[in-house]
Amino acid sequence: MQHFKAHLHDEAGTAALGAALARALVPGLAIHLHGDLGAGKTALTRAMLHAAGHVGHVKSPTYTLAEPYRIMLDGAAVDVIHFDLYRMASAEEFLDAGFREDFDGRNICIVEWPEKAEPVLPTPDLNVVLNVAGEGRDVELQALSELGSLCLDRLKFAPNL
Repeated sequence: MQHFKAHLHDEAGTAALGAALARALVPGLAIHLHGDLGAGKTALTRAMLHAAGHVGHVKSPTYTLAEPYRIMLDGAAVDVIHFDLYRMASAEEFLDAGFREDFDGRNICIVEWPEKAEPVLPTPDLNVVLNVAGEGRDVELQALSELGSLCLDRLKFAPNL
């Protein structure tokens, strides 16, 4: 399994990683974000979407469960769906909402709190694990598929050491 580890010293480091991930995105990618409350999952997603060209507010979908965005990748429009499953009571809610259909091989799906929808959530291409470490964050990216490996191959990120 291909992986990448780094320490992000501050919020600017999280934003820089989000921007680097935006440049590495490929259509069909499913990304699962793991970490405690306040670990930086939404901040990372916000930075990724803004760097990918989304103009405007990126809100946490804590209450709506999903927020769609449209970005351009290599001249083609791609939908990015940002899920926050923190408030889901059961995996069946994920199915009942029809969210599984969004994982169609074209959309990019970014999922916060994916453990809330196991075992019905599709397997991710990329796992991102964020942990608070002092004033910053430790992050690990794990590729779980060819698409995830392609994303990590394209990732150009050097954290401030």
